[in-house]
Amino acid sequence: MKRSKKIIGIFGGTFDPPHRGHVKIASKSIKILKLDKLYWLITNQNPFKPKPYYSNLVRIKKSKQIIKKKDNILIKNLDKIVRSSQTYKTVKYLSLKHKNAIFFLILGSDNLINFHKWKNWKELTKITKLVVFSRTGYDAKAKKSVIVNFLKQKNIIFVKNYKINISSSKLRENLLS
Repeated sequence: MKRSKKIIGIFGGTFDPPHRGHVKIASKSIKILKLDKLYWLITNQNPFKPKPYYSNLVRIKKSKQIIKKKDNILIKNLDKIVRSSQTYKTVKYLSLKHKNAIFFLILGSDNLINFHKWKNWKELTKITKLVVFSRTGYDAKAKKSVIVNFLKQKNIIFVKNYKINISSSKLRENLLS
């Protein structure tokens, strides 16, 4: 039986560099949310982080290599198309492109803590359901965050996952040391 609405995941970040933890989150999201497709969106610049170490082209290439051939994962950089690195503008663009879709915004518990500082965060929670993956050292603070209090358990899903003991920051530190 075919569903009337597509279910789309949005997994964005700098992916500087992408790693197996990102792949696990993408794969688990597809499985548990029954996604038709997942947009793995590489942004030019996260406003809360320093300039990326790797160029966009390198991050896109590395993401494609690590994902291999998964037809339901689309690796894209939409910043030029939407003329912004803001998640809201990208999600708005995708929601216009896929008018009848249900959107899940996939993020780590570390990002949930500052989600209320994102541009148009309240609107984002109206057009997406937040899916929050556990990150070591951030879960307790995330569950007491502004956004959790605002949503009061609506439009937010916490995913209990095995802690992934890898991060792009640590990988860059190892490269530079």
